[in-house]
Amino acid sequence: MSSRNVELVRGGFETLRQGGVEALLPLVHPEFEMTTPANLAAEPDTYRGPEGIRRYFDSFYEAMDEVRFEPGELREVAGRVIAQSTLIARGRATGIEVTQEVVLVWWLKDDKVIRLEVFATLDEALEATQADGAA
Repeated sequence: MSSRNVELVRGGFETLRQGGVEALLPLVHPEFEMTTPANLAAEPDTYRGPEGIRRYFDSFYEAMDEVRFEPGELREVAGRVIAQSTLIARGRATGIEVTQEVVLVWWLKDDKVIRLEVFATLDEALEATQADGAA
């Protein structure tokens, strides 16, 4: 049986898929924070609050026609949800579709995402989550 947190994250992916960024905003905690790491982003940055989520997706749409996240396995570890995911984007000028495998760690508070951490591998995400959960 899936945990409530896993179902909330699954719902977040579905909301983003069906309704886009604006539909996702009610699920974003006002104190939300996400940093895109240098090894996974052309322009690493930190995004805060609902406006940060908008800015994150706006940065994609400057060069991309389509951006979507497809979740794979979701699991709860140390109170966080680890989502193996595929980021899929199609270039605005080229029409070429590119994919990137990422692992997202969702932190939830009051049934909203308050923090999102991005990792290149499941092992990195598990190690960071378990170490943080033990602290």
